[in-house]
Amino acid sequence: MTTPVRDLPLLLLGSAADPATERGVDCPGELPPASDPALVERARAAKAALGERVFVLGHHYQRDEVIQFADVTGDSFKLAQQAAARPEAPYIVFCGVHFMAESADILTAGHQRVILPDLGAGCSMADMATFDQVEECWESLEDAGVADDVIPVTYMNSSADIKGFVGRHGGVVCTSSNAKRALDWAYGKGKKVLFLPDQHLGRNTAVLEMGFSLDDCVVYSPHRREGGLTQQQVRDAKMILWRGHCSVHGRFTTEAVDDVRARVPGVNVLVHPECKHEVVTAADQIGSTEYIIKTIEAAEPGSSWAVGTELNLVRRLANAHPDKNVMFLDKAVCYCSTMNRIDLPHLVLALESLAAGRVENIIEVDEETAHYARAALDQMLALP
Repeated sequence: MTTPVRDLPLLLLGSAADPATERGVDCPGELPPASDPALVERARAAKAALGERVFVLGHHYQRDEVIQFADVTGDSFKLAQQAAARPEAPYIVFCGVHFMAESADILTAGHQRVILPDLGAGCSMADMATFDQVEECWESLEDAGVADDVIPVTYMNSSADIKGFVGRHGGVVCTSSNAKRALDWAYGKGKKVLFLPDQHLGRNTAVLEMGFSLDDCVVYSPHRREGGLTQQQVRDAKMILWRGHCSVHGRFTTEAVDDVRARVPGVNVLVHPECKHEVVTAADQIGSTEYIIKTIEAAEPGSSWAVGTELNLVRRLANAHPDKNVMFLDKAVCYCSTMNRIDLPHLVLALESLAAGRVENIIEVDEETAHYARAALDQMLALP
């Protein structure tokens, strides 16, 4: 039997430019403890001093040393909603990444301030679609004579600029759990969809849930002239996918699925829809982060699960359910490196600064962008 994840050494992530990482070389070792043992007490003291003036949000992919101080844990949109539901808290400390904090700023009241403990905590997927690139893409759709038939849909994992673009063009935001509903709505308004920025979520939803064929989908690359597509390809397509992906979920392979099935009799393979299409079709179940959590919670004792998502969450699930054999789908899968920039030292600095009357690392979305991004988010909330 495969050793559960709670008993395995963890794999640390090298940078994208690290040759060892590109070769898939493992770098074993537990995440180090906080640099100063007193940091835990300092965080507790600062949070206690702030009382109800601060509301700390922790994304599921955060490390445990940070999650322990979260008032609420969840996925990105749930956390933004929770922030909006706490108008009495003037300070929202978002332990996540930049686009999540932007969404919280868009949805919260004007007197609230959203703080990101480390401004370097970004998202590689969100960074794969910039405003200028998407504007250029839209111009190419206009040149092909199809822009009037296209409804833009953007995944929550996108910048406020992209959400604003989508809202400006009558589109909608979606999450991994309501992507089909968003696409159903979009196809009720137009003939085609421009899906941003994760090609895999768009393709998996269109093919596996809506009955599209792979040939109905084309991929627009912002780094190629006219996206690497002919005007005829754009006219024939039902779904125009942006060439973006999650740097963590994109690492899972069908070889990993085959390997775990060979090693663990009766294993259930459960993956996130940000995984590649061939991985999703090889899996037993596919679902959002919340779906993954609920599935493991409801699983039979003694059952085995190979989970294809971020390492911190899989490890947390394994520790929470010792009666089940929960393991990583891929031995060499890694942490979300940008998410893990939010560590205990940065959280302590954010809380102590607030307690001292200094509001630092504020995330603010300009008024016009926020207006149109809010329209796209509100449209998502209005989905049937």
